[in-house]
Amino acid sequence: METVQFTRMADGTKEEYAMLRGLEAEYAAHLPERILDGLRCLDDGLAGYQVTRLGHSLQTATRAQRDGADVDMVVAALVHDIGDELAPDNHSQLAAAILRPYVRAEVTWTVLMHGLFQLRYYGHHIGLDPEAREQHRDHPWYDTCDRFCADWDQTSFDPDYPTEPLDAFAPLVREVFTRPAFDPTILQEP
Repeated sequence: METVQFTRMADGTKEEYAMLRGLEAEYAAHLPERILDGLRCLDDGLAGYQVTRLGHSLQTATRAQRDGADVDMVVAALVHDIGDELAPDNHSQLAAAILRPYVRAEVTWTVLMHGLFQLRYYGHHIGLDPEAREQHRDHPWYDTCDRFCADWDQTSFDPDYPTEPLDAFAPLVREVFTRPAFDPTILQEP
């Protein structure tokens, strides 16, 4: 069987769903390469900055790695803006959704909130509350997100910063995105 016969999911057979599950597993195995391709697309996007979105992402990941961040946080730093192309008004949420099945909950929350936390650096210039993040002050990962933004994200628009190339991070992307999805030993949700 190459394709299913059903036109409504409710009409599918056990055999059809078994075939689809195998195809989905094969497709999922190529996720790291699709993530890397998505990052490459950031090299040709939003203009106006001194570095491309890919350059910014690489610089953020390079800073995180040089600061001794673990693999989850380095990969998160790399993909934190991957949603810019398709979800410019909620890119943080899209990037967090991509990461969520594969990294610990602290990392997902940090990426989810980084857009809000970044307002600290420019919100006052565009009529948004630079202290909007304070609503999360008591959250256990507030300091993690604050550091992510202060030390890595908001500082990574420097065309002269010695930045690692995407190929240097490819093994880390492959490591993270080939993990079993939603593995409770990785997610460590509270």
